[in-house]
Amino acid sequence: MSDEVKPAGRETYDDRPFVLNPRNLPPEVQAPLGAFKGATPPSPQWFKDAIAQQPERTFVESLGARLEVLTWGEIGKPGLLFAHGNSAHADWWSFIAPFFAGDFRVAAFSLAGMGGSDWRERYAVADFAQDAETVARAAGLHADGGKPIYVGHSFGGGLVISTAASHPDQMRAAIVIDTGFGPPPPAVAKRKAEADAARNIPDDRPNRVYPTIEEALARFRLMPPQPTENTFIVDFIARRSLMRAPLPAGETAPDGSGQGWSWRFDPRMWAKLERNAILDTKAPGDLEVPLAHIYGDKSLIIDFLRRGHLGDFPPGVIEVEIPDCHHHVMIDQPLALVAALRALLAGCRPNGAA
Repeated sequence: MSDEVKPAGRETYDDRPFVLNPRNLPPEVQAPLGAFKGATPPSPQWFKDAIAQQPERTFVESLGARLEVLTWGEIGKPGLLFAHGNSAHADWWSFIAPFFAGDFRVAAFSLAGMGGSDWRERYAVADFAQDAETVARAAGLHADGGKPIYVGHSFGGGLVISTAASHPDQMRAAIVIDTGFGPPPPAVAKRKAEADAARNIPDDRPNRVYPTIEEALARFRLMPPQPTENTFIVDFIARRSLMRAPLPAGETAPDGSGQGWSWRFDPRMWAKLERNAILDTKAPGDLEVPLAHIYGDKSLIIDFLRRGHLGDFPPGVIEVEIPDCHHHVMIDQPLALVAALRALLAGCRPNGAA
């Protein structure tokens, strides 16, 4: 762990997207749900009301894979497409998206290899553009006669801005949330070596199968690791990150079955991903579509960006800082994120430019 002094308000532990020794993390960061022993944490009424607006769940085929798609709102309204971060899933937006269903036709989808979407033999950054357009068309996000607005968090934000640069015809505007880009060229080799040495979590080993959901929930943590007071959101996300899976030979679950619980993402995604494309990615100097960036004031990823360890955003990007917030903005300050998104979307006229 570095002896470098961290800026005030940020964490003193190593919260890079990979962790050499997770056991060095504080208990509330290493296992935020451990203390609940499988019970669901209490939640406020706004959250209950939001998740009660359950989406329609469908699948769309793109590039040979079935992609999980969640939709809210009426077809014919302006389109809004949400993309999640690495090893996450579409339900990361299930308590955010309903706030926009009155004014937009909203869709969130699980990236290939994550959530309920199919795994692929190969993952490429460029495939996201096709996947996103296929989902947008199938979900009716173009039905108003215009192009949808893309919103992406973290890894998903990087994919959104890559698509904005390569396929600006697909979107009306782009909003990215706490998103960093590959480091400047001199640092690429060093960062790649660090990532390889750390075996970026999730790594290439098979996902573990836990005999009970309680044990699985106790092992869930955010990546990059961070503290959070909103454990009810972490619990909601964690439960939807799990699927039933056969236990290893010779093991039996307490219910007498041979089924346990495992994570819903391809554990070999990073091995099958064109990682050099990720490491080399830099924000383009000019974009044809309007771009805004929402970020947490305590995010170490943003700190890396400001200290020159990551590539720069293009000039003129609108930036909105959310106070008292780490990398996972929708977990730390969900209502502030909704407010920030509403303000930005208010500047986007249907069928026009932002």
